[in-house]
Amino acid sequence: MVQTSVTPITVYTFNGSDSAEKQDFLAREEPLEIRIEYGPVTQRICKNLSVTMRTPGADEDLVRGFLFTEGIIGGSADLQQVQALDENIQLAKLDPDAAFDLQRLERHFYTSSSCGVCGKTSIDAVKTNSACPTPNTKTLIIDPQVIYTLPETLRHAQDTFTLTGGLHAAALFDLAGRLIAVREDVGRHNALDKLIGHFLQNQTVPLQESMLLLSGRASFELLQKAAMAGIRVVCAVGAPSSLAVATAQSFGIALIGFLRGERFNLYTKPDFLSFKH
Repeated sequence: MVQTSVTPITVYTFNGSDSAEKQDFLAREEPLEIRIEYGPVTQRICKNLSVTMRTPGADEDLVRGFLFTEGIIGGSADLQQVQALDENIQLAKLDPDAAFDLQRLERHFYTSSSCGVCGKTSIDAVKTNSACPTPNTKTLIIDPQVIYTLPETLRHAQDTFTLTGGLHAAALFDLAGRLIAVREDVGRHNALDKLIGHFLQNQTVPLQESMLLLSGRASFELLQKAAMAGIRVVCAVGAPSSLAVATAQSFGIALIGFLRGERFNLYTKPDFLSFKH
């Protein structure tokens, strides 16, 4: 359960002529420092890896998902433990036998940062670090009527969004439209890392027989993370970016955008996808 705080506000209506004092719920936003411990048993090294602004809650899943989707670990076996050092610091202890190259990691963070690096370089970096096997070509038959229902199902499951109106969500559904899990966060990438981290902990990655729904737009970083988790169908309520579409095409992901009401735009349609008529 993500956390909220309460603040007093003044609500103005009718062009400011009427006002009322109320309490409002806010989604909490706090920094999370991720540290990593690696190396052989007799020569352990600890490094500060990253700081992200997130909504507290499911922090261990966030760390697991982050390490996996950034290619730092190849699976749950590479991670001994995620330990909370305090409420805003998590220490990820890698298995002594896990391969870890700090210089390669720094290069990967640069190429996947969406800070002006060319799209091909960014996509190639994901392929280099991907822990998932060759994409599954098993046919997925999906009823468009099921896809139309996903946003409303997600909306009813967003408890904290209902209170605050200030959170992104990432949700996984089965092919019949049943909600499997949902995670919320002020950061859209954090919400997805929390979701993937949950399944990584339960050793159910890759997630090839399911559909991912994003509550906002589809960016490159989110398609990158979906590709790392082996997700083959990504739906977004908002628009995709050009690099998101290129990433979906490169990894054979079916990408749906502007999923609202009884309509959506299909931006990529791999051969494995078939719509039920």
